[in-house]
Amino acid sequence: MNVKAYAAEKAGGKLKPFDYELPQLGKEEVDIKVHYCGLCHSDLSMLNNDWGNTTYPFVPGHEIVGEVIAAGTEVKGLKVGDLVGVGWFSSSCMHCPSCMGGEQHLCGEAQGVIVGRHGGFASHVRAHWSWAIALPEGTDMSKAGPLLCGGATVFNPILNTGVRPTDKVGVIGIGGLGHLALKFLKYWGCEVVAFSSNPDKTEEILAMGASKVVNSRSAESLAQMKGQLDFIINTTNVSLDWNAYLSCLAPNGRFHTVGAVLEPMQIPAFSLIGGQKSVGGSPVASPSDMLKMFEFCLRHNIYPQVQEFPMSQINEAIAHLEAGKARYRIVLKND
Repeated sequence: MNVKAYAAEKAGGKLKPFDYELPQLGKEEVDIKVHYCGLCHSDLSMLNNDWGNTTYPFVPGHEIVGEVIAAGTEVKGLKVGDLVGVGWFSSSCMHCPSCMGGEQHLCGEAQGVIVGRHGGFASHVRAHWSWAIALPEGTDMSKAGPLLCGGATVFNPILNTGVRPTDKVGVIGIGGLGHLALKFLKYWGCEVVAFSSNPDKTEEILAMGASKVVNSRSAESLAQMKGQLDFIINTTNVSLDWNAYLSCLAPNGRFHTVGAVLEPMQIPAFSLIGGQKSVGGSPVASPSDMLKMFEFCLRHNIYPQVQEFPMSQINEAIAHLEAGKARYRIVLKND
């Protein structure tokens, strides 16, 4: 099948029209006609080869929603015409302990949608059936794309690290991931404190569910939060004063990062030992947890705040994101 896409030929290059051929459909694979695709900061990192694993020509896009148009003979649970979403991963081995234990997102052989293959800024994309998440009836496809990566990334630790409705929690960075974390945690039942460096966002952040907004650039404001939070999730990808945030944790508090901070995180041992605190991290969610996330979103009408661009204006959309103007996720509509 011929796929029409947008690809960059070099690191940081502009995306241009690009055609390629998909080989014969595998027995356990589905082909998906792309309706919408979110633009994630990870697409920029891959475009610029920040992580050193990009191959060119490079087709970004890993927050895909669309329609199954072809299914292999051994596909389970999906059929032609079904509406599905595909996030960071397109397949996993399905036989290792992680896959067999329902943690396919931890599979050592999991294949990223845009790592060594072409992604969703295209007419079509291919995936293993297990990673094509059936969208619950009533899902707003125009806003669902960012849930498949940004949403799943922050929902995973909320679901799986023991966050309780009675907890007082913090969210660092109220951007694409952070604003979804706010919404999830609000409906989880938590009291939510937002750490933001942009005072212009304060009213919006409070409206999205935060009970308090702390200026993350102010050492004094951070110090006033000492010992108050049971759980903090970091959604930023830059180095911060980690010790200041560890000081905000209550005894037995957990600091969890989902932001891909490239520099080593300087964590003082005594900041953990004294209060029996812990530091962790996680990638996106498993397929079953992604489905739970969608059901939770529909129950509480949770969607990202999005700005829509035609996919043909992909370079303008990237410039908008690079300029820090996204409020709060960008979605491309296939045109």
